Amino acid sequence: MAAVALGLFPLAAAAQQQAARPATTAAATAAPKPFGLGRPALAEEVKAWDIDVLPDGRGLPVGKGNAKDGEALYITNCAACHGEFGEGVARWPVLSGGLGSLKNDRPEKTIGSFWPATSTLFDYIRRAMPYGNAQSLTPDEIYAISAYILHMNDVIKDPEKELNQSNFAQIELPNAKGFYDDDREVTEKHFWNRKVCMKDCAKEPAKVTGRAMVLDVTPDSASRPRVE
Repeated sequence: MAAVALGLFPLAAAAQQQAARPATTAAATAAPKPFGLGRPALAEEVKAWDIDVLPDGRGLPVGKGNAKDGEALYITNCAACHGEFGEGVARWPVLSGGLGSLKNDRPEKTIGSFWPATSTLFDYIRRAMPYGNAQSLTPDEIYAISAYILHMNDVIKDPEKELNQSNFAQIELPNAKGFYDDDREVTEKHFWNRKVCMKDCAKEPAKVTGRAMVLDVTPDSASRPRVE
């Protein structure tokens, strides 16, 4: 009898372990306990940050404005950095001009010459402008300022043309068709090499073939050398 009892003991122990496994697995897959920090965001808090505008117009708020009304708003809020005609002040970005310059050695990348969609204009102004006082403009003011900038770029001819949430995304910028998906996986695949060279790879000594344009971007001061 003792031998039988000894022989059954491992089986009984294994059965007990097997019965305990489901509980252990369930505990491991249970949702983690919250840390108890913070609270769920309120609907109005989410709405305050959910302000992105997509190229198809989704996210545009209700409002309206035209270039005629936008001129004064632009002069007050934007001209100090971007110039009265979008020409840029000092090193602040240029907003207008440059049409047809993208193939030049020194292209002028402005809203009229380079940007692909008007949604970027509205989205950026709404999110980050004017500098130092971001998100202070109303939707009507942003529509008006956007209209004035588009008017400076000859995208809008009529200064009294009203822009609103219904027609804003329908305006096509000159370079809208100048963008395409990255196609290097197709166009450059023929010279890809799976065996990457890590040593003595250059067939000829390296040489400088061109130099970047020198820009005076260092402020003059007593502690820094003068940049010519």
